[in-house]
Amino acid sequence: MVKALLAALSLSGATAFAQSKAVPDGGTPAPTPTPAKPAASSSEADELRREMEAKLEAAKKEIREEIRGQQAAQAAAQGWEEEVTEEKRKLELFVPNGYLRVRPELYYQFNLGRGPDTAGYYLYPHSQVSTGENTVAGVNMRFRFEPTLNVSEEVRIKMQVDALDNVVFGSTPDYGYGRSDRDNLTVFVNSQAPPTAGLNSFQNSVVVKRVYGEVSTPVWGGILRFGRMGSHWGLGMLHNDGNCLDCDHGDTVDRLMFVAEPFNGWFIAPMVDYNAVGPTTVRVTGDNADPLPLSNQDASISFILAIARRDVEQQAKTKLQNNQSVFNYGLFFEYRSQKYDAAGYYGVPQPPPYNPNAPPPGSSGDQATLANYYIPRYASIFIPDLWLKYERKSFRVEFEFATELGSIQGSAVNPADIFNITRNRNLSVTQFGSVLQSEYRLVDGALHLGLEFGYASGDRRWGVGNHQGRRGSAPDGSTQQGDIDGPRFCIDLNVCNDSDIKNFRFNPDYHVDMILWRQLLGGVTAAVYAKPSIKYDITEGFNIFGGFIYSRSIFPQNTPSGENTSLGLEFNVGARYETDDGFFAQFMYGVLFPFAGLKQPSILGLPSTDLNTAHALRGMLGIRF
Repeated sequence: MVKALLAALSLSGATAFAQSKAVPDGGTPAPTPTPAKPAASSSEADELRREMEAKLEAAKKEIREEIRGQQAAQAAAQGWEEEVTEEKRKLELFVPNGYLRVRPELYYQFNLGRGPDTAGYYLYPHSQVSTGENTVAGVNMRFRFEPTLNVSEEVRIKMQVDALDNVVFGSTPDYGYGRSDRDNLTVFVNSQAPPTAGLNSFQNSVVVKRVYGEVSTPVWGGILRFGRMGSHWGLGMLHNDGNCLDCDHGDTVDRLMFVAEPFNGWFIAPMVDYNAVGPTTVRVTGDNADPLPLSNQDASISFILAIARRDVEQQAKTKLQNNQSVFNYGLFFEYRSQKYDAAGYYGVPQPPPYNPNAPPPGSSGDQATLANYYIPRYASIFIPDLWLKYERKSFRVEFEFATELGSIQGSAVNPADIFNITRNRNLSVTQFGSVLQSEYRLVDGALHLGLEFGYASGDRRWGVGNHQGRRGSAPDGSTQQGDIDGPRFCIDLNVCNDSDIKNFRFNPDYHVDMILWRQLLGGVTAAVYAKPSIKYDITEGFNIFGGFIYSRSIFPQNTPSGENTSLGLEFNVGARYETDDGFFAQFMYGVLFPFAGLKQPSILGLPSTDLNTAHALRGMLGIRF
């Protein structure tokens, strides 16, 4: 490439020299008679000049492509997943990132005209003022700050801090919660107070969600990470960091990991996640200088190995522009285990003090100590997650498949049931889920036609399966027909006989629609859906989009009715606008036509009525930096 450019430059210089006449030092050029030129000499010179210009342009283009490829390769060696695939910046001590969003929303008839289930739960939280109130509207906001502190070019600290996270406009008036005696009528309130956990909110106005260190090493261009960080893999069906502008949750893990690139484009990442460790010395005694878990027997720890062949964003873009294929794939394999479960520990604000003379876990005794929180689990779960992507300039196909397989040797929910064989027995875990996305691009890439299919395994337990900590209406707390949701196994074998957990749950930040799965049922589980969609880029930064989603459960028992697998058909449309300086705006409208699977069960003896159609309006305004 460089040789081609030098050759072209040499040719240009040689031609210019050949066309000039040497002159002695201090002399003047002697007059030279001008010979008669052939008629074709001028055209030959023009042709030669055009040829040189073409060679120069080709050489420059080749240089540009090589530079882009080298930059992409350098970026690939620096990171893992999308968050670290950008080109390396010049060293700045403090690099701020984040966004502010404000979301006005209006929901209409989200209870679909049906009442509570047999356990007293509604499809969607209902008004406490009037049972006939079908419309709820409000505004919420979030400021997310994600700074990077560059200690050096190789060492950095990253954070994620949320302020006023999903705070509803008007939800923390300074009049309430004993903060002021200036007024005794809410109508006179003029100001809002900062959210304070335990006083006027479930969390404080500023919450530090993630902090982790990142060190670049010379070992295969690897990166060492340690701390509390986000977790994302593939399409985000199972592991989703919730970093999208419209996300609400996100997986945050306490992790030690090392990411290396032993071969160009091949990444390998061993990781250790601390999912739960039970009681610590801080919460028990409060005066230990070095906080540690009280026991290592109650820890739920995951050992993970991720291997992937992937192109970073710049590499993929270059390939697609040159009409080449992008084929990426990877495997995320996780093994999770736990011996004892401090089942009651997380449900109380402050457990009783530790008593070393207390009876051992599971023994009889009335002493209220930490020993009473422990339940033997001896759980082992294997979670492989396969991801594939094939993309050309005109289309993309992406697939993710995950399964959770394992066993749990203690199903007791209450420590008092440890020796009750009908309430403490072995459970099996067999779950499968997958997503297939396809996209075809027309009109120079402006028109996007999409088709998506999703599947999540189910079981024959009553209820949907997303809120497994909810108590069912059966005497032992298990679900029965008429319950919208609840536990996925029988609490007591004397009531029912089910020891299998089979329903796969999509991550709640994997958004399929606006109403059914996102708001009413809590995420795709025990179901299959199909989603054709369309998007058109009207101009740079402005597009309109739409689609419809047909959903049905795997088994009738997985629906609120317990009698029919058809759940509904939903239409979503919207428009999005974003500028180069960070402003973004989005508006969406959704309508859900509910089917028989969402009705009240006939066993309740209620009059059979058609369900109401649900509508949703969702806006979003924000600034990204």
